[in-house]
Amino acid sequence: MIENLVTTTDASTTDAGTTDSVPVRAIDRRRAQTRREILEAAWELCREHGLAGLSLRELGERVGMRAPSLYSYFDSKDAIYDAMFAEGQRALRDRYLQVTAALGDVPVRGLLRSGARTFFEFCVADPVRYQLMFQRTLPTFEPSAESYALAVENLAILATTLERAGVTDPRHVDLFTAVATGLTDQQISNDPGGDRWARLLDDAVELLCDHFGLPY
Repeated sequence: MIENLVTTTDASTTDAGTTDSVPVRAIDRRRAQTRREILEAAWELCREHGLAGLSLRELGERVGMRAPSLYSYFDSKDAIYDAMFAEGQRALRDRYLQVTAALGDVPVRGLLRSGARTFFEFCVADPVRYQLMFQRTLPTFEPSAESYALAVENLAILATTLERAGVTDPRHVDLFTAVATGLTDQQISNDPGGDRWARLLDDAVELLCDHFGLPY
């Protein structure tokens, strides 16, 4: 389907910015589109077989190319995981920013309830994405520095939300994330598709707020 969409071997670039009469920007767009198709197929396969079950042969078949051709777009399987990790972190960032922009002048406890629920709902909506982003499901995979910087940025967004609510102690930030992640793990592991631990989220945040000494 998309194998050999772009051929650059022995190509020459002209003053008009073309390669073998094909505009360079068009080549870049095609390459980016192919990468997107590969990532979309990778997500599909991981949701079907689990993260560790991703097969480059099956991935190649899914997008209409031989497995070795994938290396024209990603250096390794870990590079595919890294692009997926970055994609997930960007999606979480966009969700945080969207919710934060809509909060306005919300009481401090409401800020923390909203922050916890945003994280929780994002994670349980896609357990495979959550595992890649927040668990060591793949023992040998480490995100690149560039991709990990996105995770650091997301933590900073959350920390800023907590700071708005008056939570500035780094230990309290860690405690907040530990509680939110713990409830998320329980929900995904023990009641997938249900709401057993989702119903405990607001109570857990209220307990944290009492511990932090925050006003109502």
